[in-house]
Amino acid sequence: MRRDEGAETQVDLRQTLRVLRKRWLTIALLALVGGGAAYGLARSATPVYQARAQLFVSAADSSGGVSSLYQASLFTQERVSSYAAIATTPSVLGPVITQLHLSTTPTALAKQISATSPVNTVLVNVSVNSTDPVQAASIANAVATQFATEVGQLETPAGGGEPPVKVTVVQPAVVPTSPVSPRIKVDTALGLVTGLALGITVAMARELADTSVKRVEDTARLSGAPTLAVVPYDSSAAKAPLVTQTRGQSARSEAFRTLRTNLQFVDLDRPPRTVVVTSAVAEEGKTTTACNLAITLAQAGIRVALVEGDLRRPRVADYMGVEPSVGLTSVLIGRATLAQALQPWADPRLAVLASGPIPPNPAELLGSGHMIALLGELQGQADVVILDAPPLLPVTDAAILSRVTDGAVMVVRAGRTRRDQLAAAVASLAQVDARLLGTVLNMVPAKGPDGVGYGYGYGYAARTDHPQLAAAPPTVIPTPPKRGRRRVHV
Repeated sequence: MRRDEGAETQVDLRQTLRVLRKRWLTIALLALVGGGAAYGLARSATPVYQARAQLFVSAADSSGGVSSLYQASLFTQERVSSYAAIATTPSVLGPVITQLHLSTTPTALAKQISATSPVNTVLVNVSVNSTDPVQAASIANAVATQFATEVGQLETPAGGGEPPVKVTVVQPAVVPTSPVSPRIKVDTALGLVTGLALGITVAMARELADTSVKRVEDTARLSGAPTLAVVPYDSSAAKAPLVTQTRGQSARSEAFRTLRTNLQFVDLDRPPRTVVVTSAVAEEGKTTTACNLAITLAQAGIRVALVEGDLRRPRVADYMGVEPSVGLTSVLIGRATLAQALQPWADPRLAVLASGPIPPNPAELLGSGHMIALLGELQGQADVVILDAPPLLPVTDAAILSRVTDGAVMVVRAGRTRRDQLAAAVASLAQVDARLLGTVLNMVPAKGPDGVGYGYGYGYAARTDHPQLAAAPPTVIPTPPKRGRRRVHV
């Protein structure tokens, strides 16, 4: 039990440190704003000076007074706690205003004055705040003198005689040389600390509000399936999406080779031969994943058929540089045979079946008996069939295809796909009893707290101990030039 609690605390601490590292710019900015604001306010504030006078209250030595020193001490301690309140009364402040010719009232002047008596002492401290240091000292001394006079008058017996206590000014007020406020250094430091605390609060709040999937742990927990690959973000991928268009030892290329290997070992007893590549929503990178998976499989000596199963927004033909007008729909409606529609690619082990004319009823075509028969025919000509399918949440096409194939690989875009979207997509596959082979966490930052953190600086040797994994020579296969796109509605 204690070990579990310790592990949980350690995980929480790591998560907190990750958030602080990720949101450090927000935290630093708010800390600087807080410190700068405090510094600006302190610099613009009017300086306030404080002068202090100290008085000593003692018992008077008279025959009718206190009989012993101990009793005198107890007597003065009991009385002095009440004396402090007298310092701000009109009976004390009125004569002070008259004496110093102040243009104020006792009530207003009382707000500038504080009188305190330390515990278990017979001392009274009178402090005066003012924007004028000389005036602060003058008021403090005048209040102390008038305070002593007022106490003597209050303690004088009704029948006359000496009062039982005596108030003496033991430390007159001196003109202060530095203000008590604003304290620029202290105020600036407090502003920095306040801004830092606010920055941490905002950072944690933003992290809690961000429900996107960012890490492998998120995909594994929400999908219940293994993460087959983590593909790092590459700014050049938009212009060069295929691994054949980049250097062979790049981190992104290695990630797709990892996907190829892990997919082949998902189930050793029943290795998947027909695989649907899909995502929860659009723009997650499913089409580039499908294309690059097919290419890396072909580079490993495996015969591959890449099928454009997205009959709504087909893009495989654009990426692979093949003719889109004849393809899957052409075969399904009987306008062409598979041999006529299947187009060879630059690698002879890879053939591409484009979408063909865009149909008005994609779901019906993909769920038809003709589609099942076509998949069987493709398996007779290729070792692995990769189908690029539409996203799961907007339409049912991918779920239909996943049910009639060996399973689906779901592409999750780091920092964009929300957790609820991933969970809903997994649930849509479960509703049709489709198999989720695994997930691909795509476009993961290469650096930072949510980064891939892989070191690809060393070379990777091609694996040759398995016949299906014998890699082709590390030569770049030229991509055929793209052709014009022509859509013909069925």
